[in-house]
Amino acid sequence: MSACVPTRTDSKRTQRIHRPHSPPSTPPRRFRIAGADVSAAIAVFLIALPLSLGIALATGAPLQAGLVAAAVGGIVAGRIGGSPLQVSGPAAGLTVVTADLIQRYGWRTTCAITVLAGLAQLGLGCLRVARTALAVSPAIVHGMLAGIGVTIAVAQLHIVLGGTPQSSVLANLRALPAQLAGLDPAAVAVSAMTLTLLLLWPRIPGRAGRLLRRVPAALIAVSGATAAAALAGLVLPKVDLPSWRSHALAGLPEGPALGLVAAVLTTTLVCSVQSLLGAVAVDKLIATRPGGPARVGRSDLDRELLGQGAANIVSGTLGGLPVAGVAVRSSANVQSGAVSRNSTMLHGVLVVVAALLMVPILELIPLASLAALVMAVGIQMVSLHHIRTVTRHREALVYAVTTLGVVFLGVLEGVTLGIAVAVAVALHRLTRTRITHDEKEGVHHVHVRGQLTFLAVPRLSRALHHVPQGSHVVVELDGSFMDHASYEALQDWQKTHTAQGGTVELTGRRVATGTDPGTADPGTTGTGTGTGTHADTDTASAPHTAHPTLHLGSARAECQCRPWTPWRNHRCEVPRLAPPAAASGQHPGRHPDRQPGQQPSRHPDRHPDRHGDAPRPTEAGQTTDPSVLTPLGGTSAPAAPLGGRQLVHGITAFQRNTAPLVRGELARLAKEGQRPTQLFLTCADSRLVTSMITSSGPGDLFVVRNVGNLVPPPGEESGDDSVAAAIEYAVDVLHVRSITVCGHSGCGAMQALLQSDPGQTQTPLRRWLRLGVPSLERMADDRRPWPRLAGRAAADAVEQLCLTNVVQQLEHLRAHESVARALRSGELELHGLYFHVGEAQAYLLQAQDEGVVFDHVGAVDLTA
Repeated sequence: MSACVPTRTDSKRTQRIHRPHSPPSTPPRRFRIAGADVSAAIAVFLIALPLSLGIALATGAPLQAGLVAAAVGGIVAGRIGGSPLQVSGPAAGLTVVTADLIQRYGWRTTCAITVLAGLAQLGLGCLRVARTALAVSPAIVHGMLAGIGVTIAVAQLHIVLGGTPQSSVLANLRALPAQLAGLDPAAVAVSAMTLTLLLLWPRIPGRAGRLLRRVPAALIAVSGATAAAALAGLVLPKVDLPSWRSHALAGLPEGPALGLVAAVLTTTLVCSVQSLLGAVAVDKLIATRPGGPARVGRSDLDRELLGQGAANIVSGTLGGLPVAGVAVRSSANVQSGAVSRNSTMLHGVLVVVAALLMVPILELIPLASLAALVMAVGIQMVSLHHIRTVTRHREALVYAVTTLGVVFLGVLEGVTLGIAVAVAVALHRLTRTRITHDEKEGVHHVHVRGQLTFLAVPRLSRALHHVPQGSHVVVELDGSFMDHASYEALQDWQKTHTAQGGTVELTGRRVATGTDPGTADPGTTGTGTGTGTHADTDTASAPHTAHPTLHLGSARAECQCRPWTPWRNHRCEVPRLAPPAAASGQHPGRHPDRQPGQQPSRHPDRHPDRHGDAPRPTEAGQTTDPSVLTPLGGTSAPAAPLGGRQLVHGITAFQRNTAPLVRGELARLAKEGQRPTQLFLTCADSRLVTSMITSSGPGDLFVVRNVGNLVPPPGEESGDDSVAAAIEYAVDVLHVRSITVCGHSGCGAMQALLQSDPGQTQTPLRRWLRLGVPSLERMADDRRPWPRLAGRAAADAVEQLCLTNVVQQLEHLRAHESVARALRSGELELHGLYFHVGEAQAYLLQAQDEGVVFDHVGAVDLTA
């Protein structure tokens, strides 16, 4: 072992390392509100104030009810809820429901219904069924919101024109011609100014525009219209906030029991689904927003349901509107840089202050301005992006039925109708299977598109019956499910066809070969290829399978693990040629010296196919020259050594399964060029899959891999221009926003560094590893604290060196001129990452008071 290996025992350092089962003691923290939370709370408050009044106006409730709901949603839901950055309050999605309840039962009974809906949400939260709400088809949710948006827009249009809305969409449409004939010019002028400011304010160009856009457009629109109306002396209906002493609170529910139950269920459904979907959307916004790492955990949906229930109980009791998560306010909260739930709570406190102290100012707002604001929100709820999405997924019918049902029948009726249509569409897709048969160059192709169930067996048998005896057949199973009846029909036909001298090749989504008796069942289809005669499957060797696998035959059957699937048992062994396997009585693909259940060996010397220089014989008895290139994706391929076959089959699987899914995105990248956001510098270890660790796709990462994830310092005699060139290109040309140096557990380069001997012969590998000597020296330096993992010390010297190496390479990275220049200008961030392979856990480098710590990424999110 090298002399650089630290053998010290530092008593002070030992005191800082806690035992694994005792959490470190932390001093009590004082309550403190971050500056980012304060600025975000002010921004959300400025949006919430006019919207809350406008939604209350649209529902026909007392205007204070909107302020009560906004305050309670911010304080109660913000404190108890499971989504720290989601802002709750009166939502536009509840406008139609609440307006209908007020018209049917009156305001006090509506408040009681809100309380009962909150109790129902508490019950659902205690039952932990929040995830079940996410099972509702997005087409139904988007259709519900679109229907509500249409209803809001049509109703508020009457106020914008200076009139009064009717009780339903049809009544509003019938009364619209008369309203247009008798419109109020003053109301129309104020509404037009509100809509103009609302539309143009976010589009102000230049540096001044970036500063002005920090003020919410909704506040500017309402304030500008109010000021213009006051200066022009226009006589218009304005906000009327009566004294809080006369504010109506919740009363006992009055009305038919079935109607009240339906009202409670409708309110519970709309509030819960909108809040839960909003929490999921907030998580996505947090993960993609620019800036440094934010200590914001993922949403706890069951706790969010409890928080929304508590908020509805309090809001209904105090005479407020129903509460739900609001997308506009939540997105403003995230984009304003909020880092904790304090911003949501502070916004609620500001609403309370405004409701108590700003009444004279609020009463200057014209009702037409608020109506125009709410009408714009309703129009935005009919999202063209959602329409394109559901159309692409062939769910336009569900979307349209739900939207029309909500508009003309009501929210509960429209959602129920949408669910029924969605179930019918799903059943239709499950039972609809297309089976085609054609012949190309003497090969018969039977293509099965869709799920292969017993309902498709007659059509499958009819198509297979048209295949001539003794011919070569390719059966393409383009689906993810095969039931027992179709499995038996396909297997029986395969036995008959091969017995008559024909050959069968099965292709599909997953391999199912005789060489792997435990991988297939009737519920999955195969991507393997096979020709030749059929041999009975050894079902005794597969006790865990419900049915024997489809045996696809010859020595060409081999591992074809589909890329980007779970890597369980992602290891294979090339089977011996069929004649020796049959002669010895062994199952094809089982090593003769291995007992059933024993794992296959991966040692290359145990694969007889890998040795010998003679060309391998094909099924026809011919020989194939391995130097001849053949097209990929065909029905047959020349035999090749194991590595070549794995490469060919991997590329074939990509072209068949993955390429159709990513072709559009890759075509866009090819046209626009690469625009990665991160430079990811990591080790060449085969166990590190950067796209898997970072959940990234094509065009996201600019990756540099080398042995030991080393960054040669600039100007060193032993430096490496390839790494430096990649860094310069990523920073100066691609303008990446962050650079990550990622080390990992069990690094062979770090082990070699610890075991290095200065007297050894200098090979290229040893010369390269000299760049890691500064990491050894850093670890041996008593003046520098050792980097450690959160909650524990390094397991051994190798892991300690892996952690230290990441810190050292970040210092080398800062020495590069392009990196230093970008850091000074604030255009670049550096991150250190450690990936523990055995735990499948990533740790992010954090500078703390007690030293350099790699913390769980689950607690500290790495953002671009």
